[in-house]
Amino acid sequence: MDPVLIVVLVIALALFFDFTNGFHDTANAMATPIATGALKPKVAVALAAGLNLVGAFLSTEVAKTISGGLIREGDGGVQILPEMIFAGLIGAIVWNLVTWLYGLPSSSSHALFGGLIGAAVVGAGFGVVDYSVLISKVVLPALVAPVVAGVVAFVATRLAYAITRMPASSSQSGVRGRFRYGQIFSSSLVALAHGTNDAQKTMGVITLTFIAAGIQSSGSGPELWVIVACALAIALGTYMGGWRIIRTLGAGLTEVKPAQGFAAETSTAATILASSHLGFALSTTQVASGSVIGSGLGRKGASVRWRTAGRIALGWAMTLPASAIVGALAALVARIGPVGILIDLILGLGVIVTIFVLSRRNRVDSNNAISEVDAAGGAVRSPKATRRKRKATS
Repeated sequence: MDPVLIVVLVIALALFFDFTNGFHDTANAMATPIATGALKPKVAVALAAGLNLVGAFLSTEVAKTISGGLIREGDGGVQILPEMIFAGLIGAIVWNLVTWLYGLPSSSSHALFGGLIGAAVVGAGFGVVDYSVLISKVVLPALVAPVVAGVVAFVATRLAYAITRMPASSSQSGVRGRFRYGQIFSSSLVALAHGTNDAQKTMGVITLTFIAAGIQSSGSGPELWVIVACALAIALGTYMGGWRIIRTLGAGLTEVKPAQGFAAETSTAATILASSHLGFALSTTQVASGSVIGSGLGRKGASVRWRTAGRIALGWAMTLPASAIVGALAALVARIGPVGILIDLILGLGVIVTIFVLSRRNRVDSNNAISEVDAAGGAVRSPKATRRKRKATS
């Protein structure tokens, strides 16, 4: 196949993965403020989309981890072909869509890493993977980050309730209810942090493709147009909502109160921003889930639905190997040549259409993702909107 054509196909597939990453991970920032009524659903996803767009321009350290670390390439390394990257992206996209269908907040990051590793091993052997980078910047952060975020959220929740201790009769409408205003800031910070981490993964994949095709020199970072395209793709995906996963994180793990949601979002943002600065390509989904569980444990009287948490943990454990298997199978087919790549495209499109049809049987959208919001009240209104409402009812 024409090298230019396969590079174009990889770029298109990478941007589609970025789009699925956006709607798959919207819940990380906006599930809790929607659940507490701090933000209306459509306003929340629009805000997240805009901040994801901005966040994608703030750092490229994670992109460099992927393009110049996880998969060896260039001088002194093992050359990986664009066809293998193409196959790896198919593995990542398929797993993203399957977990979205079942409302599982799995890791888009690990789906991408698994798909790339499976395809790369088929194409160039086990030596193509830099296992020290895999362990230090992917596996260890995946184990440590959710625990750290959960502990921080637990402590922050306890502090928030201790500082605002009051009779139960006034807690819903008093100071604790005002944490909904704080959630606007904290959830926005999570969305911004998400953009600094997740959009870069697709930037890294496209840069890796250019290096593998000899278009870009080894060790270089993403081009400006790549940064812009990836930022726009993840922002558009975020705006689509990903309502199934919002329902799981917002109401499936624990009943979220405003103070609790604020604590969870703050700990999530802090963990993601610190990891992005260090170049750790962690899963924002795992961090957000850990924070929600930690905040649930931190509020007296709250209960964590451990069965749901167990399903999520199982999804985490399966993501890397499952996407690697799909990526490896796609790579085996791609080795046939142009016909194999065409077969991969047709099969991939078939899976996407099938999942979409199945999702329509049990539709989840902004109207039913969160059936009940916290009793602290409805979405935060601006003073101007409040005055208009009072005037209309007077």
